[in-house]
This record gives sequence, structure tokens and C-alpha cells, in this order.
Amino acid sequence: MLLKELLHAIPVKDYQGSLETEVTSVCLDSRKAEPGSAFVAVRGHQTDGHLFVEKAVALGATVVMLEEYPAEIAEGVTYILVDDSAYALGVFAANFYDNPAKKLKLVGVTGTNGKTTVATLLFNLFTRLGYHVGLLSTVQNQIGDRVIPSTHTTPDPISLNALLKEMLEDGCDYCFMEVSSHAVVQQRIAGLRFAGGIFTNITHDHLDFHGTFANYIKAKKKFFDDLDRYAFALTNIDDKNGAVMLQNTFAHRKTYGLHQLADFKAKILESHFDGMLLQMDNQELWVKLVGHFNAYNILAVYGTAILLEQETMKVLTALSEITGAEGRFETVRAKNGVIAIVDYAHTPDAVENVLETILDLRKPGQQVLTVLGCGGDRDKTKRPEMAEVAVRLSDKVILTSDNPRSEDPAQIIKDMEAGVATDKRKNVFSITDRREAIRAAVHLAQEGDVILVAGKGHEKYQEINGVKNHFDDKEELELIFNEIN
Repeated sequence: MLLKELLHAIPVKDYQGSLETEVTSVCLDSRKAEPGSAFVAVRGHQTDGHLFVEKAVALGATVVMLEEYPAEIAEGVTYILVDDSAYALGVFAANFYDNPAKKLKLVGVTGTNGKTTVATLLFNLFTRLGYHVGLLSTVQNQIGDRVIPSTHTTPDPISLNALLKEMLEDGCDYCFMEVSSHAVVQQRIAGLRFAGGIFTNITHDHLDFHGTFANYIKAKKKFFDDLDRYAFALTNIDDKNGAVMLQNTFAHRKTYGLHQLADFKAKILESHFDGMLLQMDNQELWVKLVGHFNAYNILAVYGTAILLEQETMKVLTALSEITGAEGRFETVRAKNGVIAIVDYAHTPDAVENVLETILDLRKPGQQVLTVLGCGGDRDKTKRPEMAEVAVRLSDKVILTSDNPRSEDPAQIIKDMEAGVATDKRKNVFSITDRREAIRAAVHLAQEGDVILVAGKGHEKYQEINGVKNHFDDKEELELIFNEIN
């Protein structure tokens, strides 16, 4: 494709070279440059792509897009000068892959908690309704039945557009994707056209990246600000920042909630460990998900399906048959009646939601034991808050490792211990080894007790000093339960 065609909708400040250059590939990583490729130099969170322009050119890149010219201009290379190369990359990648997001119905889901569940439920729902569907999520990417491993909540613009193009060529009608706040700020979704956007909620998270909660809210809001007038914007009106998301959007504004007046409303009639009975649109609906937070997720999915012009009764019937995302309130049962819940909860609010759900469902006399860790190299301010929530809502708590990454696990646990009140310390144990922490919880549990293993959910690894070691919370529980049965 000619360079001049790929520059459509990109604000170009200046250029040197020929716009008639043929572009055969686009890359963000200079190591992937090859003859005929366009290299886009992006200033990242950890490194600056402008430092690798010379390397990309040496490997054969014939086009370089950047924010400042290098000291030396290579012969035969076209340089495109832009104000924001991250934004330009998104639009360039969309153009290179022939704008696939404009040819299928792309729906984005953003919020602190619930993104994966909502996106996965939508994928499962529309598949059951007979459509060929794509999914881009934290757990995995999917094109119909084909699973593609996921490395980021939201991929980089090149990978993202390549996946959307593949979905389109495979006959997908819809794609449901998670949109992280990082992706919005880093312009990973620039150039995409969304048919709709969904806001789940916003609570304490990612302050290591955004700096302040206000910046975090602003990042989420920008996703809705950028929607066009043909899209819909569906927000959780019960969240105190739900209405904020709709303030400046051009999209059709719609709301859902359990308590406030909303376009889509639901009521929880019954709750059990294996599901709950909801009232939605004057219809009773049994779903295989549990908890107040999942009632919101189901409602968001229902509202989205109706906004995408699906038949109400078909949607309700399908919702009663589907299950949620892996590692989200997954139940493992021992023969002695102990119930273990594996959940990805890794924010104070998510831990509180899961534990409050367990407290609502448990029978008198059943203890709640929580195994909780916090990730290394991430927002440290939430560590004591997560421990405080766990201790307040559990009978016993074991603080342990999650993915320590490059940090000392003992220091992470020490940060968590700061949130434990003095009078609660007798019921709190610190065990650095996650496997031993889970084992300890199982041995402390009595018949009928409930164990929450929080933080990793679907993850099948534990990252320690840059090495990913196989580790699966659900698998560990099953092995230990088999040993004691």
C-alpha cells in the first residue's frame, strides 16, 4: 500500500522523502523492521522509540514516523513528522489493515472491575445467539472457537488491528473487547470505530501509572468522549462516577443499575453459591453467576444486547444458559463440604465485593478464610487497603505472594500488614510461599467453611524475578482437596 494512502486522517506536520513509497509492513519494535516496513517511533512508559530509529533503518525500514527528526537523514528513507506518534500509530495501523473496526460491530468495555466478565459474557451470549464472534480480553483472545493467547488486556495498535482484520476475514459479525485505562492513555485504540462502549465501575487501581485518581477517571472518560454519534455509551449509573462518563460523549447515552432510575434495571430475588435469580424487564431469570457485582455485569450485557437490536426473549433465554469468565468466582468443592472460591480480585473494591457476596451466601457457623496477595511492581498504595478489607470481612486471613515480579515478596507482605489493625492480628498469618498459604487455609478450614483464594484468578503462572513459573490456584486447591479426601 502506498504511504500517502496510509497517512489518511493523520495530522502530518512535515515530511522528508517520497509519499509514493510502498509500505509492506508496520512495526513499533525496531527489531521487527525489514525492507519495505514503516517504523513508528513512540515515546513509551519505559523507553523511547526515537532511540531506535537508526536501528530500524539499518534493518531496512523505508518509512519512519516520529516526533522529531534524527541528526542524520538516511538516503532513500521517508520521514513523517507528527505531534503525537502514539496516536499516529493507531490510525496508521488501522489504515494499513483497511480499517476492520469500521466493518464489524466493535464494542469496548472499560472500568476497574468486571471488564473481563462482561466481555466474555457478551462473547458467549452472541455466540449462543448464532453469530460468529471475536473476543479480546485479559484471559484470552478468541476468533470463534479458536483461542489466541493474550499478553495484554488491550493489545498494541498493530496487533489489535491485525486481530480485528483476522476476525473480519473469518466472518465475525461482532467483537467484544476490554479497553484498559493504559490503552486509552497510550493511544492503543486510536483509529478504531466503536459501535458502543460500556462502563462498569471505577475504584482504586493503577495509581502507579496514572498518578492520581482524577487522572484515572479522566482516562476512562476519554474512551467515551471519543465515541461518535452513531455509537452507544452504556454506563453503570449506580457508580458515583457513572454519569461522569457520559458528560461529553456524542454517543447515545444509556444507563443501567440496580438502585437508581435507569434504562435497564434488575433486582436480585435469590442468591446461592451456584447462581442467582434476577428480575429483569419484568421477567424472572436464573443465571449461573453469583453476587451483587455479577448482577451488574449481567445487566450490562443485557442492555448491550438490546442496544445491538437483539430480541429480548432470545437474550434472556441465552443468558440463563451461559457461564462467566475463567477465574471469576470459580467454585471448587471438597468432599468434606469446604467450598473454595478462586477469584481474580486484585483491588480493594473487588476483594470487598467478593467477600460480601460470600458473607451473604454462607450459612450460620461457616467461617470465611481468605488467601490474599498483591502484585509486585504495581500500585503499592492499595496493598494495606486490600489487607484491611480482607481482615474486616474474613474470620482468618493468610497474606501471601501474588506475582512478586522484581520485588521482595516479604516486603510486599509487610506493606499489606500495615493495613491490619492491632486487635485483628491474631487471625492473620503471613506465608510467603503461595502454595503453602493455600495448603494452610485448607487445613485450617472446617466442614462447610468457605475459602477465598484471591488475586490471580485465571492466571496459570507466578512471575518471580522475571521468570514465569507454572502456578494455578484452582489446580492447587484440587490437588490439596484430593489429598485430604
